[in-house]
Amino acid sequence: MTVDTKTFLKSGLLEKYLIGQTTTQETLEVETHIESSIEVKTAYNKLQDNLELVALANAKEAPVHILGDILNELDEKPVVTMAEKPKKSFFAFGIAASVAALIFAGTSLFFYNMNVGLMEENQKIVDEVFDLRDDILGNNLKLEALSSQIAQLNDPETEKYILKGDRRAKNLKTVAYINPKKKKAMIDVVSLPILPANKEYQMWVEIQDKMVNMGALTVTERRLQEVPFTKDALGLSITIEEKGKNVLKSSETPVAEISLKLDE
Repeated sequence: MTVDTKTFLKSGLLEKYLIGQTTTQETLEVETHIESSIEVKTAYNKLQDNLELVALANAKEAPVHILGDILNELDEKPVVTMAEKPKKSFFAFGIAASVAALIFAGTSLFFYNMNVGLMEENQKIVDEVFDLRDDILGNNLKLEALSSQIAQLNDPETEKYILKGDRRAKNLKTVAYINPKKKKAMIDVVSLPILPANKEYQMWVEIQDKMVNMGALTVTERRLQEVPFTKDALGLSITIEEKGKNVLKSSETPVAEISLKLDE
């Protein structure tokens, strides 16, 4: 809301402003009027002049002898020189604090990284221990299985049968170890001639004039492979079949076969 000049001059704000009693908002209003109105500025200057006159009129001169007494007193008392205390620079404190903070941060980071490194190293050692334990357990199981196979091979009751390929698989050789007493059977695929990609060897067992498929035959790192023991088995044979095809009855002529004589 804009106040006209006459109303403003009658409000007394100019006098309050002169003696420093106006609020922030009132000060802003007074200064705006002084800058924008010649009449208000003239009134303000006049009030300033009157205030100075009043101050001078009311001022009292100090007695002349007081000044002389003060000067005499100063001359009689010795001047004591105060040692000036060196002021510690705030800037120096700031530098020291910054250096201390950097040292603390660097030390903290160093110990943190060292701690993380130790934790990683400990975890690595723990993992290696578990890996070694797993390897030991795995090797123990392999040793147990190998010992069992060796014992079976050396068992007088174990019978050995060798299957050799005909002209279609000249280099085929598979050895079967069968123990009728313990009802155990193993095979050792010594060699298998290479077949086309869509063909594979399959092993069969003859039971009472019926052929039962025992699955695909592969060379597995020249190690003994346990196979299901079949009671009343009359013979073993190997055929060439379509790869991946689960054949229940083969129409193919075996490339290797042998009769079994299992006496319990």
